[in-house]
Amino acid sequence: MAQYADLKAQIAKLQVQADQVRQAEINKVIEEIKAQIEEYGLTAQDLGFVAAARRGRPPRKEPLPPKYHDPKTGNTWSGRGKPPKWISGKNRERFLIGKA
Repeated sequence: MAQYADLKAQIAKLQVQADQVRQAEINKVIEEIKAQIEEYGLTAQDLGFVAAARRGRPPRKEPLPPKYHDPKTGNTWSGRGKPPKWISGKNRERFLIGKA
């Protein structure tokens, strides 16, 4: 009857052998896939590897220029989103940039 240590050594040997065979098969498959991609002129999008285009408005690349200016603190606001405390509830025309 085989000893536990002998069986464990055999398992380790077989695992190494299996890893080597697997890697060889992977390399062969990759070569075949690359050849077919080249032959048919496929792209990553054709294969479904490119994320789908986002719907809706694209995100802004640059921040909006400021439209309002607080003369006391020097803070500015573009006029979009939640208004800052320094302009909330006040006449916004007084804070327009270019109107002062």
